[in-house]
Amino acid sequence: MATKIIIEGGRPLRGSIAISGMKNAALPILFATVLVGDVCVLENIPQVSDIATSLEILEEMGARISLRKKNTVHIDTSNIRQGTSPMDLVKKLRGSTYLLGAELGRFGKATVGWPGGCDFGSRPLDLHMKGFEALGATVSNENGYFHLSAPNGLHGSSIYFDVASVGATVNVILAAVLVEGTTVIDNAAREPHIVDLANFLNSCGANITGAGTPVIKIRGVQKLHGCSYTIIPDMIEAGTYMVAAAATGGSVHIQSIIPKHVETITAKLLEMGVEVREMDESVLVQGTGELRNVNIRTLYYPGFPTDMHPQFAPLLCLANGVSCIQENIWENRFRYVDELRKMGATVMLDTRTATFVGVDKLVGAPVEAYDLRAGAAMVIAGLVAEGTTEITGVRYIKRGYDDIVGKLRELGASIEEVTVPDPELIQKAN
Repeated sequence: MATKIIIEGGRPLRGSIAISGMKNAALPILFATVLVGDVCVLENIPQVSDIATSLEILEEMGARISLRKKNTVHIDTSNIRQGTSPMDLVKKLRGSTYLLGAELGRFGKATVGWPGGCDFGSRPLDLHMKGFEALGATVSNENGYFHLSAPNGLHGSSIYFDVASVGATVNVILAAVLVEGTTVIDNAAREPHIVDLANFLNSCGANITGAGTPVIKIRGVQKLHGCSYTIIPDMIEAGTYMVAAAATGGSVHIQSIIPKHVETITAKLLEMGVEVREMDESVLVQGTGELRNVNIRTLYYPGFPTDMHPQFAPLLCLANGVSCIQENIWENRFRYVDELRKMGATVMLDTRTATFVGVDKLVGAPVEAYDLRAGAAMVIAGLVAEGTTEITGVRYIKRGYDDIVGKLRELGASIEEVTVPDPELIQKAN
């Protein structure tokens, strides 16, 4: 059975909310435990489907996993078996690519199926493979599987990325941690989850410097050991609730965050006339009624995050005048535009740029979540729309948001998740 989210819009969000651990940090750290070959205790793990799938993959590979508290996971990877990740699970998420670097780093070879994840354009793995080859690996792709081997062993190397790819940066770090010599990544991704991965590995005995800057150095060590580590809060979840508070004209205290990580989001909200007050580990967002038009241009961190662009779209639909979003990371991220049009939005689309002409209101309608962040955009649109909004494709939203329905209900939203017949099963039956 599938589910759908039903929202009765028009209620300002009010109250306090605690942000969960960052999915995009937890995924590489979970797969990095393969390198450790020991017991790791990971705290502040978000309860989202991508994490559940990753834990299932590791368990199928021989890891011993136990949940001691709601958001704390104990993982023993000492008996992990190389090349045993199940294809049916690997293809469910993009983060499974991190098994390539982790297996190569620990075993000197890797066999992993082609990854899955949200479909918002081509996401090639050429930079990942460039990094592996620079370390001495040979790469082949056969029958839907990647095969990496290092017949002459791996060695430290200098690698320059044409694009500051998060995934490629993660995979080279994982592959290089236990390799003799020094590996230098130039034009590395600078996202907070790259820093979190490096901090975790260093807590396990790695020697990684420069994370969070364009140049990362990994000095190989002989062995890692287990540790206890707390995942950083999710800046995209925080940003989503910040926008939801602004869109509904509410007042929400968003707690358990790192305010610096949401600076670009804060800056755009302030530009639109929203009140944002920053504190040590929280922000207070208050809608002020009228929204000013803005232009948004997505960039690699520390620029405006592509993972926040869809959530701003409903806000721009209601802003005075004309606003634009230019998407510079993924070419197919505007699939949600037709769904907003069903709700009364006026949006013109030209390849990678969407132009929003502000309207007086959005009206509830049946809409679909086409990917994780587009699903969050539909939720925000439903919260501000007049009448009832029904959102299908909820499985995408659950990939990255920990109890979004429960958290929004605590803030006063009229929102529920109901079970409906799965359309895919009905189609197969017919």
